[in-house]
Amino acid sequence: MSALAFELPAALEAHEPPEARGLARDEVRLMVAARGDGAITHASFRELPKFLDAGDLLVVNTSATLPAAVSARRADGSAARVHFATRAPHLPEEDWWVVEIRSDDGAHPGAGRPGERLTLAGGAGLEIVAPYASGGRLLLARVDAGEAAPAYLARHGEPIRYRYVADRWPLEAYQTAYATVPGSAEMPSAGRPFTAELITALVARGVVVAPVVLHTGVSSPEGHEPPYPERYEVPAATARLVNAVRDWGGRVIAVGTTVVRALETVADPGGTVRPGSGWTNLIVTPDRGVAAVDGLLTGWHEPEASHFQMLEAVAGAELLERSYHAALEHGYLWHEFGDSQLILR
Repeated sequence: MSALAFELPAALEAHEPPEARGLARDEVRLMVAARGDGAITHASFRELPKFLDAGDLLVVNTSATLPAAVSARRADGSAARVHFATRAPHLPEEDWWVVEIRSDDGAHPGAGRPGERLTLAGGAGLEIVAPYASGGRLLLARVDAGEAAPAYLARHGEPIRYRYVADRWPLEAYQTAYATVPGSAEMPSAGRPFTAELITALVARGVVVAPVVLHTGVSSPEGHEPPYPERYEVPAATARLVNAVRDWGGRVIAVGTTVVRALETVADPGGTVRPGSGWTNLIVTPDRGVAAVDGLLTGWHEPEASHFQMLEAVAGAELLERSYHAALEHGYLWHEFGDSQLILR
């Protein structure tokens, strides 16, 4: 793990979408860090095509964000908020979910105990069954909404937001331009700066685009726990494209840590990717390394976050440390509405 450590200044937290700051989605800043020569370049996300070559492949996560935060009332009458993190792995019934209890404004984590029942918005009920994943923050719960949870959330939920986002923004602000498969508790935010026009420019340059799906859970901003199992699908056509691009000498660029997790789950040590779907427990670390990807488009992460290990696996400790010092020095913005980084191996 990198020795880099810092406390993120509040001024570098993106509190609102770039559109609210008068910018287009693809006008956020982009830092390009190249492992080959160690160069760091400052640019706009809209300039992404000039850093990619014909024959390169961008792999995007087409998971769409659910309105996964719901107001609730506890048995003692106090108000709370429930974050729906993911369907419970390996349980066929759709009413079993992994959830997190938060304060009423969503700013702080709360506690829950097995057997506790909460009343959710619209009269739905939730019973906490057990702690989940050997921790106390996430909970296994059974939901009684009279309908499938995604349909219930569509009527009663809103996007998950944390203390650094004070205002409510519509669900569209938390969707990527290519989101098609609902299922993520939080936006796969590395892809947010893409616009239809930018994707068209990339394709016109000869860059190939292919989809995977990985439904993200909650990001645990306080606890920084390792990622828990997430549902994924790598289609056969995408697997063939990844292997073909590697064969002809192109680069496979993952748009987001979610894409790295999905591709590395189905890659062999030589980097050959096979199609697959299910639940992945994979945690990418510097010791494990990456086999299937040659680059990563990502946002900015605090050094305690579990994703930081994945960034180091792609960039190497020295380049990653220099790029983060540069991001702090040049005022790059963090979190889902912030700026971006392209790491090239």
